[in-house]
Amino acid sequence: IYGISAAIHGINNGIVNAIHCIDNAINDIINSINGIFNTIYDIVKAINAIVEAIYGTVKAIYGIFKCINGIFEAICGIFKCINGIFEAIYGILKCINGIFEAIYGIFKCLNGIFEAIYGIDNASMAYLRPSMALIVP
Repeated sequence: IYGISAAIHGINNGIVNAIHCIDNAINDIINSINGIFNTIYDIVKAINAIVEAIYGTVKAIYGIFKCINGIFEAICGIFKCINGIFEAIYGILKCINGIFEAIYGIFKCLNGIFEAIYGIDNASMAYLRPSMALIVP
């Protein structure tokens, strides 16, 4: 009986050890799979960091070009301002020219009036000449 009991105990220990070995093997496989997933996760994290670095670089370059564009827009605004000043000066000179043209028009009008008076005077003298010829002996 003692031998049978020892044999059963031995078989039982063998089965328990085999189960422990299988359990350890399954744990090792799970840990290996977990390690593979951790590695893949680390690779994805590294790729994400590279993509973020590229995105940051592109954003920085975009910002530089936006800044340069702003500088050119400021220069354009300065030239527009200068152009506006010259247009204002041109408008003032045009206004002054208009005043002189108005004065010229007034003098032309007065000249026309004086020419009309002179013409009336000449016409009246023309009517008077024949009668004056009769008066003079």
